Amino acid sequence: MNLLPALPPLLLATLGLSLSALASAAAAPAPGAPLFGFTKEFFSRHCVECHDTDTQKGKVRLDNLAPNFTSPASAEIWGKVFSQLEKREMPPKKKTQPTDAERQTVLSWLGRELHAATAARQAAEGRVAWRRLNRTEYQNTIHDLFGIEVNVLELLPEDALAHGFDKLSTALTLSPVQMEKYLEAADLALDTALGVGPPPKFLQERYAATNVVANWDSKSVRWLADGGSVVLFNSGYSPTEVKKFRAPAPGRYRIRVSASGFQTAGAPAKFRLYGGSFGVGGKTKLLGHFEVPADAPAVVELVARLDGRNDTLKVIPYGTIPWQNAGATYTGPGLAVQWVEVEGPLEAKVWPPATRAQLLGDVDLEKGTPADAASVLRRFAPRAFRRPVSDADLAPYLQLMSERLAKGVKFADALRVGLKAVLVSPRFLMLDEQPGRLNGHALAARLSYFLWSTMPDATLLDAAAKGELATPAQLRAQVERLLNHPKARAFTEDFTGQWLGLRNIEFTTPDAKLYPEFDELLQVSMVRETHAFFAELLRGDLSVLNFVESDFAMLDERLARHYGVPGVTGLELRKVMLQPGWHRGGVLTHASVLKVTANGTTTSPVIRGAWLADRLLGRPVPPPPAGVAAVEPDIRGAKTIREQLAKHRDVESCAGCHARMDPLGFALESYDVIGGWRERYRISPDRGQRADWVTLVVNQRDMKVALGPKVDASDTLPDGSKFNDLTELKRLLLADADRIARGLAEKLLIYATGHGLEFTDAAVISDILQRVKAKDYGFRTLVHEIVASTTFQTK
Repeated sequence: MNLLPALPPLLLATLGLSLSALASAAAAPAPGAPLFGFTKEFFSRHCVECHDTDTQKGKVRLDNLAPNFTSPASAEIWGKVFSQLEKREMPPKKKTQPTDAERQTVLSWLGRELHAATAARQAAEGRVAWRRLNRTEYQNTIHDLFGIEVNVLELLPEDALAHGFDKLSTALTLSPVQMEKYLEAADLALDTALGVGPPPKFLQERYAATNVVANWDSKSVRWLADGGSVVLFNSGYSPTEVKKFRAPAPGRYRIRVSASGFQTAGAPAKFRLYGGSFGVGGKTKLLGHFEVPADAPAVVELVARLDGRNDTLKVIPYGTIPWQNAGATYTGPGLAVQWVEVEGPLEAKVWPPATRAQLLGDVDLEKGTPADAASVLRRFAPRAFRRPVSDADLAPYLQLMSERLAKGVKFADALRVGLKAVLVSPRFLMLDEQPGRLNGHALAARLSYFLWSTMPDATLLDAAAKGELATPAQLRAQVERLLNHPKARAFTEDFTGQWLGLRNIEFTTPDAKLYPEFDELLQVSMVRETHAFFAELLRGDLSVLNFVESDFAMLDERLARHYGVPGVTGLELRKVMLQPGWHRGGVLTHASVLKVTANGTTTSPVIRGAWLADRLLGRPVPPPPAGVAAVEPDIRGAKTIREQLAKHRDVESCAGCHARMDPLGFALESYDVIGGWRERYRISPDRGQRADWVTLVVNQRDMKVALGPKVDASDTLPDGSKFNDLTELKRLLLADADRIARGLAEKLLIYATGHGLEFTDAAVISDILQRVKAKDYGFRTLVHEIVASTTFQTK
């Protein structure tokens, strides 16, 4: 039922007024300012030729740009102009250059105007617009608020990105469609927390080997003589379901698998476990990767959520059996499974669930009174709103429940309406921040959503209530506590997922003919490496320069084999000290990064170079002019990508940006689409085309791939610096350590505050870098300094 019309008028008015005020603030024109005559003449001589009504290079027009520094749109363009002039990237080197004195005069005037206008607007309105929780934050907050595991994330529309993140107020709009979805999500959360309806059926069953595999699959299995085990081989499509298990209801299940390696020459056997519906159109998810010994059965145990009624499980070993072989005679490695045991949903063991008592206390859901409803709401609302609430704050919700109780509505239904109104209130959906210095509770929320992507816990809220977050030492202690907590994993995964693009790891599937060695375990290991590397730098306060070059990597057996690193066994990641011949070090050589910057078939120096310029150097390259086609590498190997780009870079409108990004990308050409080291490109030759073929052994099978032209990873940077490979490029980049640290500091500040950089932020970041530099650019130190900054602690 749509309860939006039933929400109190005050609540709807608050939501509507807040959103309309936000829209008006963004659209309102600002009064102009007198244009400095010298500056106008400067732009006429040096800029208008390429940025007038006809040309508009980079989609920027300067011939009619008004000196309106109070307009956000106008100020953004002026800020870009300032940045380009300051970096000496404009005017282009081929054009007549202004004198240093002329450039400095313009920069001084622009800097004064931009700083004054930005500071005035921030004082009046705040730096950050009112923003809502994104999907991830909402999911985590529902989990922590109610103590439940429920998938509300999939109900909500995808969040828009701005500046590369889904946390920015300018992109996180609140539409009628979104409100409808929040109502649905609130219903699901309340159903789960209160335990609505009869208890779900509780299942506890051990399925013998004969029940592990679907009957119609015989080719890829072998039944052992003792009848107690079935050996699974991965036939490519793996119909290895636990055929008699069907989840009686969504929820958490304890799953145990007894298995051992078979024909593995003494080595452990690896497998993955999936849950879901495996029919056409069904949804499935990976529950985990596991390893069992070769000699004797071992039991793997996990607790995982199954989201659908009638979901089942699938056990899939690694190593693919060739199609021409039958499981009965195959001599390759397999997985011997003795039984699979399932218990759940675990929530059904206690009914009503414990979360009902956590929410209601000793209030009886069937016999409650108006006073009981008020007591529940008084406990619930401060946690939901993440701050103390007054009687005036609660009045609309209490009135909503009282009116229904007076009309004879059941207590449970009336209470539910009040709780649901809280969950769709702006005070819950939005971060409540007022212009100026953040109060203790607003600061606690910003800090928690920065490092945990969820609501503050009781300890942090208690510190806020006592005023402790206003004390630098106490604030630092809270940051340490949050970073040391398991919830800080959200910071590692969410920030790297967006900053480095790891969320896109599944967007491409490598060409199986070109890269037959790629498998799912490798992809999982790729992402785990980068997460572990990030966490290691953060844990040990290691230098952020390690993101460019490091003397260690975090590897498991599968990834080490991919990298050609010996001596690493098992699924567990561990810190491995690197040797020069392994061609690794820093995130630029992480297979995860190299995969998300490729298309599955070929690599492009343009894409990788633009990625590096933006993500690590903080210098994003503007999009190409309209009508300019992308350069598609020739997978036949007839023409190299360098030859193709040479023609592209001769076009005047393309040359400037390509000079900035292509050299960076060429340095990465020694790494293929799955992050493997290469000296020659793999190609798909035309029939009759000459090629060199090499044999790869993949899962005991000989796989042939064709090699084409040699890789050339050398190039020249815009400043004339030459390099022969990535190692030499890293050396050049590290010569400007401040640039690397600034690039990361800028990304962190955007992510932490939910707002893009403004002109006044440059000085704040410079102050941060001075202190971080004194600690050898320590990553943990950088996080502390971000939190301690006035920008983080101000709206």
